[in-house]
This record gives sequence, structure tokens and C-alpha cells, in this order.
Amino acid sequence: MGRIRLLIRLVIRDLRRRPGQSAMLFLVIAATTTTLTVGLALGGVTASPWDHTRAVTAGPDVTVTTNGGYPAAFLAGLPNAPGVRAAAGPYLLVTTSLRARGQRVDVDTEARDVRPAAIDQPAVTAGSWIRPGGVVIERGLADALGVTPGDRITLKGRPFQVAGIAVTAARATYPNNAPGLVWITTADSLQLLDADTTVAYVLNLRLASPDAAPAFAAAHTTDTFFATPWQDIRDEDAVLVLAERVVLVVGSWLLGLLALASLAVLVGARLADQARRIGLLKAVGATSRFIAVLLLAEYLIVALAAAVVGLVAGRLAAPLLTNPGAGLVGAPDAPLITASTVAIVIGVAVAITCGATLVPALRGARTSTLRALAHAATPPRRHPRVNALSAKLPASLLLGMRLAARRPRRAVLSVASLLITVAMIVVALTIQHTLSTANPQLGNSAYLAHNAFADKINQVATVLTVGLVLLAAANALFVTWATIVDSRRPAALARAFGATPRQVSAGLSAAQLIPALPAALLGIPAGLGLFNVVITIAGGSGTSVVTPPTWSLASVLVGTLVAVMALTLLPARIGANRPVAEVLRTE
Repeated sequence: MGRIRLLIRLVIRDLRRRPGQSAMLFLVIAATTTTLTVGLALGGVTASPWDHTRAVTAGPDVTVTTNGGYPAAFLAGLPNAPGVRAAAGPYLLVTTSLRARGQRVDVDTEARDVRPAAIDQPAVTAGSWIRPGGVVIERGLADALGVTPGDRITLKGRPFQVAGIAVTAARATYPNNAPGLVWITTADSLQLLDADTTVAYVLNLRLASPDAAPAFAAAHTTDTFFATPWQDIRDEDAVLVLAERVVLVVGSWLLGLLALASLAVLVGARLADQARRIGLLKAVGATSRFIAVLLLAEYLIVALAAAVVGLVAGRLAAPLLTNPGAGLVGAPDAPLITASTVAIVIGVAVAITCGATLVPALRGARTSTLRALAHAATPPRRHPRVNALSAKLPASLLLGMRLAARRPRRAVLSVASLLITVAMIVVALTIQHTLSTANPQLGNSAYLAHNAFADKINQVATVLTVGLVLLAAANALFVTWATIVDSRRPAALARAFGATPRQVSAGLSAAQLIPALPAALLGIPAGLGLFNVVITIAGGSGTSVVTPPTWSLASVLVGTLVAVMALTLLPARIGANRPVAEVLRTE
């Protein structure tokens, strides 16, 4: 039999013998690669809706707005500036309060003519254009308020009717930009003025070269007015999908780290069971290199299959997250799975698998034939300090501390796994508390408590958190079972010397609670720090972060310990009830 054929047969047979472990590996890698695929596929999907919105609204190349209190006269020279082909405005801009359906929010009212404008004529998507007593609301704001044409609203206490809903490309849509925008007739706008009102003016410019808009804006921004190029507006309108993408990519790396920790525990326990098999293969002529390739191939085949499934699942799931918000029109581009995306996803799957498998596989391959065939129990490491500390503890805690000390690397992996999960739970709580407040982004009344931005980011973070919790729960079960398998002889000896099955079971659970406590304590500040990193990457460094209340963070700490105890209780009880004589005879 050729080596390759023998290798394939051995791999297939081993995967069939351990379907549960193979399925766990497959699910861990598939979840990681699916999340990473979705995050990578979301790049640039908002370009088509924004371009379409700009085309149907005759969007300006540069929008110039005076700082509050400066009159329109300061904009007089811009229509004749070099490079300007046409101008529209200036339009009076009044910031006031809007009330609708029991909600209050600050808005900008922009005075417009009833006649269409040559530059930036908002496209009405429902109802009609402005009229005396009738206003048009930007669609992102209307969607957040839940208003439709015909509804009654008030502006600064004055009643108006919603004549229509429209979109524009002259400024970023709500809630990417706040305050939201309301178009109103000039006569109605003047009714909102009083001695305490601060006004501004907006001028829309068409350039001979639209690509020169950033340079023009930089050259003409002064202390009295600021110029915004269309490229900046486009990028700001993409912030919703960008934020989703950042959360997904960061979440995929967290899933990858959790997968690495889970896989390391899985591989370690599985190779311990394969020690005698390795000895038999060496006895019939297999080389150390063949053994190492065999052990690696078992996991790489599953990882590659999971990566393919992750690519397909990510491609199917990505369109669910491509909606740039209600403020743009036109269908978003289909998410693209490029060759670089495929290479990155497969590379991550292979890297995770090799990172967790390579060292144990090499160590197992280098084991001598006689030692592998004997499969003698590994003598426990003696830790004088641990022995001295645990000697005065109750029997269950004594067993738990000594079992945890026998496998320090496994304890570290458990800490890492739970720390990542707790950190993501804290991130989800922080996102929820930050976005559910009345001033989720800038600390003022320009934002509503509930909007599409908050809902979508919260949904993505919640899905990732649930995935991490499920993987962490599975990892806790595998760590517990690996500890049970590894401690069969010590547990049997403890029972032989008088320990009850309940004490042994409690000791096995305590062995998992010992690393869970520092993981939960460290995961809370790690989650708050991770949230700040995500916000910085997403370009929201000015976001006002609302830290979850103390009771909420404390419940995460207590809930983590309770969950670990609940997950390990049944496997520990099963392992503790094995007959003592049978264990000692087989060992």
C-alpha cells in the first residue's frame, strides 16, 4: 500500500472513530471563517447606493456651511472662486427642536424654494415637495421617527404637516450625521427665528473637476465657514456598514483565538488517547515524519472543509448586512468574495489549526516506540507551594487545586478562552448601553434613542456574543472531559483512600472554577478596552461611551462562574462515579 493511500485511510478511519471531536473542530473553524468572510466581503458595498443618490439629487461637489452667527455675506466670493462652475444658495439653516409621535430631537431646517434647484434638489421618495405649512423630512430621520407623509409634527412648538420624505447627497444621512435635516419654505423658516436663535447658511458648489473637491475644500475652509467635499460625505454615509464590518472582523479574530484555545485542548486530549496507536504505527515501520503528517492531516482536512463552508455561508449571509440605511436610494453592490478574501480565510483556518496542532503532533511523533506502547501515566508535577496551600483545604478544593496544577497550560488555555468570552459579553453590554441612551454618539439631543444604526450594531454584536458563548461552553465541556480523562487514576486513588464520589465530582468542577475566576475578573476591563479599540478602528473616536452599570458587570462575573459550574457538573459527576477497581486495573 502506498504511503499516500495509507495516510488517507488512516485519517478517514480516525475521523470516523471520533465524530464528536471532528464535528466540534468543524463548527469552531466554520464559525470563525464565516464571520471573517462576512467582514471582509462588506468592503465598498455602499458605493452604488450613494452614487445613485448623488446622481438623482444632482448632488454638489462641495457643500459650504457658515459657522453659527456668521451671515451669508461671508460666502459671497465662493461662486466666483477658481474651479467653481455653478453655485446654488445660500440657504438659511436654522437648528430647532422637532416633536413627533411623542419623541423630541434636534433638527436642522433648511429653507428652500418651491421651485427645483439646479444643484442638490432632494429626491422625494414619498409624498410631495415642500409647500407652505408642509415640510419634507430626510428619509433617515423619518425612518427613525416613524413618520410618513400626512403626519403632524411641531417645529419649535409650531405645527406643520409632513408633505413628503426625501433623500440628499449634500450631507451625510441621519443617524450617521446629526442633527437630522428638514426642508421647509423660506417663509415658514423665518417664523422659527427669535432673538435666541443661531442661524447658519449653506452654499452648494459644482466644480469643473469633481475629483478636486478635497483640495478645494481644504483651501477654502476658514474660521467663518467650513467646506465639505462630496468624498467625505460618501465616506460618512458608509459608516454603518463600516461599523458592522469592524465589529465582525474583530469578532472573527476573537473567535479565532477562542478556536485556537479550544483546538489546543481538543488536540492535547486526543493525542493522549492516541499514544498507543502512535507506538503501534512506529512498531510496524512508520517514521516520525509520517506520524507528524498523519496527525496534522486529520485536523487540516477538517479545517479546510470548514473554511470552504465558512466562505459559502459568509457569502450567503453578507447581503443581510449590506443595507447602508434609509437615507440612500438604490440597491447596494453584491458582496464580493475575491481571491484575496479566499486566501485570507483559508490561511486563517490553516494557521489556527497548525498553531494548535503542530507542537503536540511533533511531540507525539518524537515519542519513543516503547514509551508509546507502554502508554504509562505521566507522573504528576510536584508543586510544594500548591501542596502546602491545598493541604489545609476541604477535600474537594484540595483535589481541584491539585488537578488544576497538574496541567498549567490547560489552565492557561481555559483562562484565555473564558477571558475572550467575558470580554465580548462586556463589549456587547457596552454597545447596548451606549447606543440605547438618548445621546448615544455626541452627548446631545440630536440623536434619537432608537435608530437603525443602534439596532444593527447591537444585533451584530449580540450574534457574535452568542457564538462566542456557545463556543466557550463547548470548550469548557472539552476541558472538563480532558481533565476527567487525565485524572482518572488520581481520582480513583482519592476514592480508594476515602474520598466520596461527591467530593471527587466537586473537585473536578473546582478545577475548572479556579481558572474561571481570574478570567472573569480580567475579562471585564479587557472588554471595556476592546470596545474603545473597536470604536477607534471604526472612526468613532468622539463617541460618548456609556459604561454599563456596576450591577450589570457584577452579574457577568457571577454568571460566568455559575455557567462554568453548571457546564462541568454533569461530566464531573459521570467521571467521579466510575468504578475504582476498573480504573486502577486499566491504568
